[in-house]
Amino acid sequence: MDYGKTAPAVLEGVGGESNVESLGHCATRLRFILRDASKADRAAVESAPGVITVVESGGQFQVVIGNDVAKAYAAITGISALGGDKARSKDSVASGSAGSAQRGNPLTRLVDVISSIFTPFLWTLAGAGLLKATIVLVTKLGLVAETSQEFTVLNAAGDGVFYFLPVLLAVTAAKRFGSNQWTAMAIAGSLVYPTIGALNEAGDPVSFFGIPMVMAAYASSVIPVILAVYVQSFVERGLDKALPSSIRNFITPMLTILLMVPLTLLTIGPASDWAGQGASNLIGWLFGLSPAIAGAVLGGTWQIMVVFGIHWGLVPMMANDLAVQGHSLLYGPLVAASAAQGAAVLAVMLRTRNKGLKKLAGPAAVSSFLAGITEPAVYGVNLRLKKPFVYACIAGAVGGGIASAGGSASTAYIMPGLLSLSAYLEVGSFALQLIGVGVAIALSFGLTMALGFKDVPEAGTAQDTEAGAGAGDGETGPAAERPAGEAFQVATPVEGKVVALADVPDAAFASGALGDGAAVAPTSGEVHAPIDGTVVSVLPHAFGLRSPEGVEVLVHIGIDTVRLGGEHFTTAVRQGDQVRLGDPLGEVDLAAVEAAGYDTTTMVIVLDAAGTGVVRTTEHSEVGHSTVLLSLSPERELAPAG
Repeated sequence: MDYGKTAPAVLEGVGGESNVESLGHCATRLRFILRDASKADRAAVESAPGVITVVESGGQFQVVIGNDVAKAYAAITGISALGGDKARSKDSVASGSAGSAQRGNPLTRLVDVISSIFTPFLWTLAGAGLLKATIVLVTKLGLVAETSQEFTVLNAAGDGVFYFLPVLLAVTAAKRFGSNQWTAMAIAGSLVYPTIGALNEAGDPVSFFGIPMVMAAYASSVIPVILAVYVQSFVERGLDKALPSSIRNFITPMLTILLMVPLTLLTIGPASDWAGQGASNLIGWLFGLSPAIAGAVLGGTWQIMVVFGIHWGLVPMMANDLAVQGHSLLYGPLVAASAAQGAAVLAVMLRTRNKGLKKLAGPAAVSSFLAGITEPAVYGVNLRLKKPFVYACIAGAVGGGIASAGGSASTAYIMPGLLSLSAYLEVGSFALQLIGVGVAIALSFGLTMALGFKDVPEAGTAQDTEAGAGAGDGETGPAAERPAGEAFQVATPVEGKVVALADVPDAAFASGALGDGAAVAPTSGEVHAPIDGTVVSVLPHAFGLRSPEGVEVLVHIGIDTVRLGGEHFTTAVRQGDQVRLGDPLGEVDLAAVEAAGYDTTTMVIVLDAAGTGVVRTTEHSEVGHSTVLLSLSPERELAPAG
């Protein structure tokens, strides 16, 4: 379906852009609030390509699209000024929110959050890293002097995105957590404001109304701004509920900034400083004990410290070493650590089946190898895939230990890339430095190629392969292909009483316009996966899943519950996750939703059922989660997805 043709037809049918007060979307519908409903031509909208039907309910003009509603929404917002952050935070398909819970331990969840926040600007980060590598190269070749004005301009062009990284992160973190983007940028801008940086560089005691304030370096930092924006999301929600609408739009940002900037500087600053000092003291002690051991520890943990911003605690030690003795042993293992990340991402480029990941991995590897700029590799690829990041850290430890065993040290403040190896010529064993870097590259590349990783599926596919070892074994999902002729079964996602779809008090569902299925009046708020497959869309109140055979199932909790904006709902999965039958998808506070005036009937719809077989509903009146609710009689053999 070409939604580029759908968008103008729908816009014209609702009376034009000027007649739209707001636009959002839920799991299946475009939701218009019109200024004058009489200007809308329902028949014209229903005749637009891709439109299933129109439902007018609760003051909304709802255009039912189906599972591809996000594409139609993107097409309309692409040719108009409609949509926006408020609509997005409540209605669009979200990868997560401040109130959502994801599976896995806290560290895994944190890694997932960081990776997803970096995703929107990874190409910019990769391009800037490549530019920095090029600038290092031209200066080493003597084409541009580091003292020249040309170098100043070029260096700013390559380094700007890294210096102001907190501001970029503020935008994507705000989208992730449902915060106001512009307020988040204001908070991040305060952290990198020149006078705040000057307070840190001066080293003098700083206080805020008598409260001691431990300053830290926030330029290029990651964790502080993410935590600040996360807390911001709760502050804004509290203020929005407490303040009257007449002053909310300007008082909420004012109070949020007023609270969050000092709070961040008073809490994140000391935490970063203490963690950095602790790491610095430990590394210093280890170098006194054994350079090889210290090099292994620093080489293995350097990228982890960069992720959490702890590495800044070592920078003063490096600067002091260079000023006092003309070299710093702390630099010894860092080229190996950076090169290991480059080698891992290079292996990912060769092994992944995801074309987008291949394109990103190439420049990320170049910037890691040449300039020691690992952010594109770490945040865009290795940390996202987890295993390559671990392999690179192991290799960095081995290579770093070898490099430092010979007392290798840098005589200049450098970015630890291959182009900066000349800074290691004068102190220690340069041969061991080269051997250490070579071992780190070979080991990281070898581990990633041999042991593999869980690949990222292409958008719109059900791929979930283990790239590397065992890749190409033919499995494309959590379940093997179903034997030909066997009925495909869809379980109930919730416990409760079965309700015929025709009895659901919503025309789009009851008419079967979205697809065949059934509904359940839930007695428990736990929502479970009704099939094995890939999570293709996530809203707090709705989940779209696709089986390995290509059957798409929608689980929609409640009628018009999109208006709650995620309140009373938590999610346990993200778009792209692989789930098995019975895995938790999320949870809903049924009593709270009903108290808010919403019907909690949960619909289970087989989208495009006509293309997959005849849908039959269970004869049981009461069902528990994972009990068979629907059976698809295979009028034709289901073809594997992808």
